[in-house]
Amino acid sequence: MQYRKLGKSDVTVSSICLGCMGFGDPEKGQHTWTLREPESREIIKYALDKGITFFDTAMGYQMGTGEMYLGKALNDFARRDEIQLATKFIPRTPEEIEKGISGQQHVSNMLDASLKRLGMDYVDLYILHMWDYNTPIEETLEGLNNAVKAGKVRALGISNCYAYQLAKANAIAEKNGWRKFDSVQNHYNLIFREEEREMVSLCHEDNIAMTPYSALAGGRLSKHPGETSKRLVEDTYAMGKYDASKDADSLIIERVAELAEKYGRTMTEISLAWLLTKVTSPVVGATKIHHIDGAVNATEIELSCEDIAYLEELYVPHKLVGVMAQKSLWVPNK
Repeated sequence: MQYRKLGKSDVTVSSICLGCMGFGDPEKGQHTWTLREPESREIIKYALDKGITFFDTAMGYQMGTGEMYLGKALNDFARRDEIQLATKFIPRTPEEIEKGISGQQHVSNMLDASLKRLGMDYVDLYILHMWDYNTPIEETLEGLNNAVKAGKVRALGISNCYAYQLAKANAIAEKNGWRKFDSVQNHYNLIFREEEREMVSLCHEDNIAMTPYSALAGGRLSKHPGETSKRLVEDTYAMGKYDASKDADSLIIERVAELAEKYGRTMTEISLAWLLTKVTSPVVGATKIHHIDGAVNATEIELSCEDIAYLEELYVPHKLVGVMAQKSLWVPNK
């Protein structure tokens, strides 16, 4: 396992981040394919044994049960200073706005609730899950800076945002002497490369770590045509992100399979090896032990420039999907 600095922060993370959206009570929340606590603990323990020290969860995963499962397992299996833990919080809700809860209060309330579920005193990385269109960014940034000063957070991240928003936020933070965002967690993989338009260059120039989610496109970059899984069948959210472009994407997936056969590797390993040439630490989900092996093995692969060009050659522009296609989600009616 390789270990890398998280942007300009003093946090060092494993080059694979275990995405923990697959852990939590399947009867609660958005997803029906998540693992219950015993199965979650098994995978978390195996990841630790394989050298993965970076774990990503969120307050919204299965109504907080994801945080609870992860926190309990990490507290049982590892020393706190041996791991790097990230969690995410959502923007203010209309109900909070109606009650007059400020952006600063919102950050504090969400963080304290997450820490309680995790059973921890601090998180290494605290991430705004999506841009908050209903709250002045100054309020959110000040709230996050207060959390850093209080010792409850070591580094700051943002997810699901445009490059101009990240640049704007960090300029405001610098002007006010507040902690800037150290990382960005956006949608980026071999069949969805829209981040390369502006975000990638911004992050490279400003030394902002990229820790993208959907590293394997919900399993699509790890399976041959005809292969399936419980998640592929039941994850309607991922279907909404990828089904419309599946014909164009399938041509790239075929090249992944071709290189995997050529080098005696799995498709997972080839797809992640490509992504590891672009980012600090991709967030890779796992609901089976062999998912961990594939992610770890990818860190040992060095693709040639010709291989990378071959994988990238057939990409065509994609429409924004998921949260980024619903940026008005939190904007009140006018």
